[in-house]
Amino acid sequence: MSDPTAEAMERWWRTELIDMKPGIIRFRGYAIEDLIGRISFSAMIWLMLRGELPSEGQADLLGAALVAAVDHGPQAPSIAIARMAATCGVGINSAMASAINALGDVHGGAGQQAMELYDTIAARIADGASVEGAAHAEIGERLAAKRLIEGFGHRFHPTDPRAPRLLALVEEARVAGLVSGRYAEIGVAVEAALESLKGRRLPMNIDGATAVIYSELGFPSALGRGLFILSRSVGILAHTWEQTQQGGRIKGPAPTSVGYGYDGVAPRPLEQGR
Repeated sequence: MSDPTAEAMERWWRTELIDMKPGIIRFRGYAIEDLIGRISFSAMIWLMLRGELPSEGQADLLGAALVAAVDHGPQAPSIAIARMAATCGVGINSAMASAINALGDVHGGAGQQAMELYDTIAARIADGASVEGAAHAEIGERLAAKRLIEGFGHRFHPTDPRAPRLLALVEEARVAGLVSGRYAEIGVAVEAALESLKGRRLPMNIDGATAVIYSELGFPSALGRGLFILSRSVGILAHTWEQTQQGGRIKGPAPTSVGYGYDGVAPRPLEQGR
């Protein structure tokens, strides 16, 4: 006789990701003992998200994008939050969670937004526009609406050193037949459209370049932020660990000697009788 409780649980949670029973762990049908030591971590990410193993070249290109966005220094809000949390006596998991929770639309979302931009331009191209014409039209409309063009320009780097290297890898992958190169072409066209419309160059940054790679590899834009978080989590972990080794207690965003700006009312007395 079947166990109705077990049957109810099987109906409640359904997954194609993992088959786990006593002595058995299979991911997408592959036994974990066959994967361990035989595939890279980037290939494992691909398998879990896409259902099949990537080619070695696809895994390498994905890995390159993940490596490129690992860290951007203690001034990055998420990294700063991790370090501050570590000085408050919480564990590594809590410090990392605090940092990851700060990765939203403004800080951490630019890669996904760049992928969405590329997809919008790709749709214009599918409707018959040229790459240059589609990029110019889309960027023109966004600038007229005062929208940010995520993935281009950088507040620290005149030219983001990560982007040219990533684009060079995309070109190598295109020559090797691993990717089409269409999203790289769109990204370059966006850069040209921005220069034409704004009168100054806003080079592609890390978010625009990783967006090219993730799009070239066929990842949907909705996964863009998640992939960035996987990458940045490495830096968050490293900074959390470093801060715990350095010590320090309750470190705020700036030294206490710096202070902060107060814009409230001037000192005032409390009326008698209140």
